[in-house]
Amino acid sequence: MVKIRLSRGGAKSRPFYHVIVTDSRNARDGRNIERVGYFNPIATGKEVRLELDTVKVKSWVEKGAQLTEKVKSLYKEASKQAA
Repeated sequence: MVKIRLSRGGAKSRPFYHVIVTDSRNARDGRNIERVGYFNPIATGKEVRLELDTVKVKSWVEKGAQLTEKVKSLYKEASKQAA
């Protein structure tokens, strides 16, 4: 099954996540099909907290991909920002 989920990056105590499309059997930071955005939970000042290509996410969902709970909430947030 294809999932849209977070892949962790960044340094110790400074997380940074890529929003990726991957097979659910792959490791969290393993192989991915496509990168559709990123999430920086500790963004301050003028740093961008969330960048998500909602068009690509929507097309993947239409093809049958499933969103994790966190990505679902980030998708809603990104949709509100775009509107």
